[in-house]
Amino acid sequence: MGRGLLTVLLLILSNIFMTLAWYGHIAFKSKLERFGMVAIIFFSWGIALFEYFCQVPANRIGSSQLGGPFSIWELKVIQEVVSLSVFTIFALVFMKSDTLRWNHIAGFVCLILAVWFIFKK
Repeated sequence: MGRGLLTVLLLILSNIFMTLAWYGHIAFKSKLERFGMVAIIFFSWGIALFEYFCQVPANRIGSSQLGGPFSIWELKVIQEVVSLSVFTIFALVFMKSDTLRWNHIAGFVCLILAVWFIFKK
């Protein structure tokens, strides 16, 4: 498996953990409502630890400064696109109260354009 593909796969996994840490307590509030805020914060930190176990290696494997295929700018834009893609799937599946609207899609198109501009040599 190439460094670029491994980087993207680790970023996807990292963002799954990140989304669960940041928004899981909202999506699964009925299962967590018996816990206090401090317990939920520690629970989220525990999930976020796994995010970092994927995020840091992804950036090190993917960084051109360490032999990878991506500049730091490219890594950041890839991360943002992956983050919003994972969040969109999460929101559509678990957050039934919010809907995907045209302005969200327009924003995603702008991010795709950002990827194109960042990767343009």
